[in-house]
Amino acid sequence: MTARRGKRKKNLNGSLTLAGFLVIVGLAAGVIFNNTKDLKAREQTYILREQALEADIADEEARRKTLEERKKYVTTDRYIKEVAKERLGLLDPDEVLLKENEN
Repeated sequence: MTARRGKRKKNLNGSLTLAGFLVIVGLAAGVIFNNTKDLKAREQTYILREQALEADIADEEARRKTLEERKKYVTTDRYIKEVAKERLGLLDPDEVLLKENEN
């Protein structure tokens, strides 16, 4: 009888050990699954952020090109003459200023 009691204890201990192991594996699987969901959500956030930043980069590149063109234009004689006429009221030597009568 004692041998049977010892065998039952071993079976019970083995079953408890197996049950404990399965609980731990289940908990680990749950944690991994939950973390996977969180990581996928973060990934989506990062993808959207990356797309927004790429759009910003494209906008800034276009702005840079526009500014480079403007920089070239403001060094031309045409621009200098326009500014002289508009802001300073200067004329070319062969131009005549005509004013309208207020009558």
